[in-house]
Order: sequence, then C-alpha cells, then structure tokens
Amino acid sequence: MNKKILFLVNHRKNRSPSQRFRFEQYLDYFNENGYDYELATLLNEQDDKLFYSKGNWVRKLFLVIQSFRKRLKDVKRTDRFDIVFIQREAFFIGTTYFEKKLSRLPVKVIFDFDDSIWLPNVSLGNKKLQWLKNSNKTKALIGLADFTIVGNQYLGDYAKQFNKHVQIIPTTIDTEYHKNKAHEKSNTPICIGWTGTATTIKHFEMVIPVLIKLKERYNNQIYFKVIGENEYTNEDLEIKGTQWSLNTEIEDLSEIDIGIMPLPNDQWTQGKCGFKGLQYMSLEIPTIMSPVGVNTEIIENGVNGFLAKTEEEWLTTISMLIESSELRSSIGAAGRKTIIKNYSVEANKQKYLDLLNEV
Repeated sequence: MNKKILFLVNHRKNRSPSQRFRFEQYLDYFNENGYDYELATLLNEQDDKLFYSKGNWVRKLFLVIQSFRKRLKDVKRTDRFDIVFIQREAFFIGTTYFEKKLSRLPVKVIFDFDDSIWLPNVSLGNKKLQWLKNSNKTKALIGLADFTIVGNQYLGDYAKQFNKHVQIIPTTIDTEYHKNKAHEKSNTPICIGWTGTATTIKHFEMVIPVLIKLKERYNNQIYFKVIGENEYTNEDLEIKGTQWSLNTEIEDLSEIDIGIMPLPNDQWTQGKCGFKGLQYMSLEIPTIMSPVGVNTEIIENGVNGFLAKTEEEWLTTISMLIESSELRSSIGAAGRKTIIKNYSVEANKQKYLDLLNEV
C-alpha cells in the first residue's frame, strides 16, 4: 500500500515558483515510487488576485478567516496521511498554531523553504498588513518539524541552529521542459533579458545605467526584454514589459540572447537560490549574475556563465557577449550542462525519494 503525503501550501498548483520548482515537479515521480499525495491549497486564482492586490481590507479579512477554517480542517484530517509537507508556512500570517498542532500528532512533518524567510518581507499590496506577519516564527517552524529541506548552504546553516535533521536540495529545473525554442538568429538584434516579479524589479533597475550605456553604444543592434507579473515600462530603454504566462513562458524566455540576474548583496539575497539564472542556463542562454550567495557556486566565471559586480564588469561582460555569437553559444551550452548535472530534477529526484523513505 502506498504511503500518503499531504502538502500544505498557500497557492494553487503552478502559481508559486517556490512550490513549483521546489517540489511540484517531483509529484509524479513520488507517485511512481510508492507515495500518493494531495495538495491542500488556501488560495484559488480569484482569492490569490484579491489577496495580493492593494486595498480590499474587509474582503481580505474575510479571506483570512475562511483560510484559517480551511487549514484547521486540513490538520484535523492528517490521520489519513503518513507525512505532512509544509512549504514555507502552513498559514500566511504570523501564527505557528497549525505547526504546533501537527507536532503533537503521530504524522511526520517536513518543512521546506528557499529564501531567508526569517527576515521581514511582505508583498507590495499588503504593506499595511505587515504587522500580521511574523518572520521570526521561521525558527519555531524549523524546530517543530521532523525534517527540514532548504535550497542552499546559507539557509542550511541557519536551519541547523534549530533542527539537526536538515537536507540541502537545490531549487531545480525540469530540463525536458526547459528547452530553448528560439530559431537560429541571423542579422537580428540581440535581446538582453530579465524575468522576475513586481517585488524584484528593483534588482533589474540596478543595472539600468549600464543598459543605457549599452543602448548608446550598440543602438539598434540590441533591445531589452522584461518578463514579469505586471507590465513594466522604461522609455529610455524602449521597454514594454511582457506579462508572464505559464502557457508562453518558455517561448518568451527563449527570445532572450543574454540573461541577466543583478542582485544587491544583503541578508535576503544571500538566501536566494539563483532561480532566474538556472532558468536562463537550462535554456542555453548565456547568463550573467551578481556574485551573491549561491550564484558563486552555480557560475564558474567565464566557463558556464559570468559573474559581474561593478558597473564596469557588467558593461564589459555584456559587451563581449553582444559582439561574439560564438561566445554566446559556448557559454550557453556549458550552462545547460551545469544545470543537467547539478540543478535538474533528474539529478536531484533520488535525494527527495531517499528523504521520504527515511521519514
């Protein structure tokens, strides 16, 4: 008889990058290897749009109450399951109520996270509700779990302060899905691209001075593409953002010839798992990252990608790639090999299965 896993998540399937690229890609594999599963979500598509929009405070309060009742029912039915898998938190405000209840039940609990979520952070639409969040609860959640999974060593070092059972499994890419769909280009402008969310667009804007210099130097030889949740515009760079869509994400990313991932160096970004870069590299897009956190483990500078810290380094590196199609091709190919070897679903699925079997 198959064992059963209950995944406690905030979002519907394929909505959250964290859910999708941390565990959703493995669900069929789990099922093939003796584990049935169920996703217990809190927010459907309509609720999700409401909750992360600005205003609507009364409706949001009703949604919180409704979600609390839903999660309470989930906890009460865990006697049907062998494992409860919590991705980031069981509930999206500051309480540890559900995790504490689960810790007193015979079910085994796995807690997974992939950012420095013990630091204060709130969506743009809910700044006024920041007092409801409690980032400090992360250490309690780690301690209450039987096992904790994290995305990199930095997160692992934090988690090991509160739980001796910590497993590092990187955020991964399905390399059978992430294949470049772009046709061979000839005598067409080079696309310099970035993908992200409304909360991370500020990272893209760090390199705008560099991009303006590149525009002045190369003029109509290059153009810029921004893919995100909300349309982004920049008149100086002639950017009109592309709305992210699950149906077109590979096609949209494949338009990019040079992928960039600029980041500030702070506690939050130290915990990030390099996801943008992993996507670019899997699609054989030559990638430039800031040398922050796990990026320095993913990229071997000048071999499978580039690391750029200063404005001059960004300018020089992007210019090299603009001017050499051979360099773009070789770096892109080496990047995909890195993903297949270290950061693919195929390379990491046994780690997940071994952990489940150990639990």
